[in-house]
Amino acid sequence: MSPKFPVKKSVLITLIALASIFGVSSCSTTQPVPATLVITNANIWTGNPEQPRAEALAVRGDSIIFVGEQTGVAALTGEATQVVDAQGGMVTPGFNDSHLHFIDAGLELSSVQLRDAATPAEFTEKLADFVRTVPAGTWITGGNWEHKQWGGELPDRAWIDAVTPDHPVWVSRLDGHMALANSKAIALAGVAADVADVAGGTIVRDAQGRLTGIFKDNAMDLINHAIPAPTDDQLDGGLDAAMDYVLSRGVTSVQHMGGWGDVAVFERAHRNDRLKVRISAAVPLSTWQALGQRVSEQGVGDEWLRVAGLKGFVDGSLGSHTAAFLQPYTDVPTDSGLLVNTEMDLYQWISGADSLGLQVMVHAIGDRANRVILDIFERVAQENGPRDRRFRVEHAQHIHPLDIPRFGQLGVIASMQPYHCIDDGCWAEPVIGAERSATTYAFRDLLDTGARLAFGSDWFVAPPTPLEGIYAAVTRRTLDDKHPDGWVPAQKISVEEALRAYTDHAAYAEFMDGKKGVLAVGKLADMVILDADLTRLSPEKIRDARVLYTIVGGKILYTNPLMTK
Repeated sequence: MSPKFPVKKSVLITLIALASIFGVSSCSTTQPVPATLVITNANIWTGNPEQPRAEALAVRGDSIIFVGEQTGVAALTGEATQVVDAQGGMVTPGFNDSHLHFIDAGLELSSVQLRDAATPAEFTEKLADFVRTVPAGTWITGGNWEHKQWGGELPDRAWIDAVTPDHPVWVSRLDGHMALANSKAIALAGVAADVADVAGGTIVRDAQGRLTGIFKDNAMDLINHAIPAPTDDQLDGGLDAAMDYVLSRGVTSVQHMGGWGDVAVFERAHRNDRLKVRISAAVPLSTWQALGQRVSEQGVGDEWLRVAGLKGFVDGSLGSHTAAFLQPYTDVPTDSGLLVNTEMDLYQWISGADSLGLQVMVHAIGDRANRVILDIFERVAQENGPRDRRFRVEHAQHIHPLDIPRFGQLGVIASMQPYHCIDDGCWAEPVIGAERSATTYAFRDLLDTGARLAFGSDWFVAPPTPLEGIYAAVTRRTLDDKHPDGWVPAQKISVEEALRAYTDHAAYAEFMDGKKGVLAVGKLADMVILDADLTRLSPEKIRDARVLYTIVGGKILYTNPLMTK
């Protein structure tokens, strides 16, 4: 006998699927299998437009099985269920850092810290203090100095030779596009006083032709080759340190820009079940054939480790005056930057990689560099035909107004780092002028013209702190507080737009939007609990919010010490 109100086939399928999720058959009357983790008394920002807010959620294993009202989790809570009372705190999808250098950043946590050196004397003093803590002969690397802090004069090896006679020193500017070598490092690297210039790089000399110790971009390889490779133990320790550091900042996934050696470190950790955050690793664009071979033999990986992307470079950086611009720098009218790779090389690598179905992401800072890579992306897409390729421009910092709409039109992801905006805003306008500054870090214009933003940090260059990144994108208030209403305030975006750039859109940028990035049934249980609702705070207080818990795959991997008191 037919029912009076027939059940549609689609509805029946949905009910059966839900029953499966809850651990019961379609005809069973038994209680659902308890959740392994339940979060209650929460203010949940799901990132899911079909269910924007919720009060509670439940997890079984590594997946979300319920998102909804407080009363809904009672039936899923058993004796063994771990229950977290969020105490009204905000729950969001775990933050996904779309661009960082994970191994190097982890190693640098234990190296000399020069970022806060405010004078040449302090620069020298910090190095002098550090070398006393390590054995003679140890290479001193890292540093992350910022010469803008003492007026813009580049450091010179003469500043440090006297305090580092027994240690080769190779310390980089915070952007990684130039570094200072002391005389011992130059000698060990075999760099002669009359060394020839390097294409795509700069060797800085003083008025008498003497090497100052500063090498930029491709010229850095003259020193890099001499640095001993870290041991496996050092690399493993760097990865562990990096994972713990970002977990305390609410980061559950990272997109790493590095080399094949880094992949080996990640694979070793994965085999030993040591991964605490999910990693998508990109390898050099010029090695596209090797990646193609690997993917054909092994696939791209799993939910913990994926090796599926290729990272290339068009130009250098603004702070090093190696970013490529269409017009000369405002402060150096004879200089318009440089291309690290030729346009033909970039085209051939990208075309080949794309023909194999590989994802390509390319660093571009200056407006010329951004135009070059957009032109190449457009050409390759036309030649190779339609597919879901998700080309990315890494940084996309200074874009000519005519090129901004092309991101949306071409479906190119703008992979950007908002903290750079409030840092560069302290000094960039005299370097590139007011007109070009108007479309620097053009978050608002890019979104309004249909582009998708994916946010990250560029750590070690900038801190891997999404809360500071959201603050930067929303306020654009520079670190020196000289722009209280924001540097180029027309480019501000909303808190929710910034949250999406760190979650759902970041997952999309690595082809993982089907698995994570929103809090919904069936998604991976990666989330962060904050002590305040970012959407309801006054914008200037966003960076003061605190991470209370970080959860990856349904396991609490970071607990703020405040929660254990």
